[in-house]
Amino acid sequence: MTGVTVRPVETRAEQKRFIRLPWRIYADDPCWVPPLIMSQEELLNFRPHPFYEKSKCRSFLATRDGRDVGRITAIVNAGHIERYGEQRGFFGFFECDDDSTAARDLFAAARDWLRAQGMTCVRGPTNPSLNYECGLLIEGFDTAPFFMMTHNRPYYARLVEENGFRKIEDLYAFWGKTSMLAALDSKLGVMVEGVKERFGVKVRPLDRSRFDDEVRMFLDIYNSSLGGTWGFVPLSAAEVKHMAASLKHLIVPELALVAEVDGKPIGSVFCLLDYNPRIKAINGRLFPFGFAKLLWNKKGIKRMRAISTNVVPEYQAWGVGLVLTAALVQPVLDWGMEEAEFSWVLESNHLSKRTLERGGAIVTKKYRIYQDDPLR
Repeated sequence: MTGVTVRPVETRAEQKRFIRLPWRIYADDPCWVPPLIMSQEELLNFRPHPFYEKSKCRSFLATRDGRDVGRITAIVNAGHIERYGEQRGFFGFFECDDDSTAARDLFAAARDWLRAQGMTCVRGPTNPSLNYECGLLIEGFDTAPFFMMTHNRPYYARLVEENGFRKIEDLYAFWGKTSMLAALDSKLGVMVEGVKERFGVKVRPLDRSRFDDEVRMFLDIYNSSLGGTWGFVPLSAAEVKHMAASLKHLIVPELALVAEVDGKPIGSVFCLLDYNPRIKAINGRLFPFGFAKLLWNKKGIKRMRAISTNVVPEYQAWGVGLVLTAALVQPVLDWGMEEAEFSWVLESNHLSKRTLERGGAIVTKKYRIYQDDPLR
């Protein structure tokens, strides 16, 4: 067996090889869902994406005997550096055969490039930041991921840890039958009504007639509500605009609710249908016909992912999150939804964890963020 060669991705042909590698690695894995290829190209900076207006990345391919055996992307997140004042680089989009030498050389290439950019330590995986897909799956390999959640081979954790990385934070995916929402509503009904009456909280669905403005409003609430969350970096204005456009056709207004006080938006709950089975059916290709197949008969999708419940800081002690959760019950039941995943939830978010556990949700998947410097 000859040695491994790691080279930066530079040509269009190399970009295609980088994108296509997972199709071989997961060829016999029934739980793997291919990425949407166009979205991957943007998030890797192979096509323009607003994340890279200030940030930058470099991708690398590992080959052995002329065969691609691994890949990695080194990322300089300008927003993280600005917010936290640390020269921390990131790695993401890591895929590899069970090949310790290839993994070692990939991480060495990523570290060398990050060091040349002035970075002194590394965290990951982020694809390319915590606002997108992130985390290495370490538990729950026997079921397919929900929409916009990661999946990887069980041996990946060993490859990462062999290269000097250790846990810094875990992320949980909670799963439950949607009937648990009704049970949660009955348990907390008195409290919910009290919050609504005392503070004048009203809940409404996303307004279809002002769709673009409404999606941007949801993302603005997301940005303002998570200031104290571990590792959080706000989406830039350009990222908000881009994400709003990319989600426009995927959002179901009935599953996106906003809480208001005196007409002012103060919180939101945001859910998306689990499009992954359809993405698998179109093999990640939106064109020429994949986009239509993805969006056809949304009512036929009976699984959803509850992505976030966010409340702006000055109202976070009011119980608005409970009001939003209760308001979600009827639309979910009217849709005929059967399953929901609540993901992801930081292990340090004790309030959300307790609330989900009290409602009957169970942890079915665990993801890990690693870093290679001493904990402080």
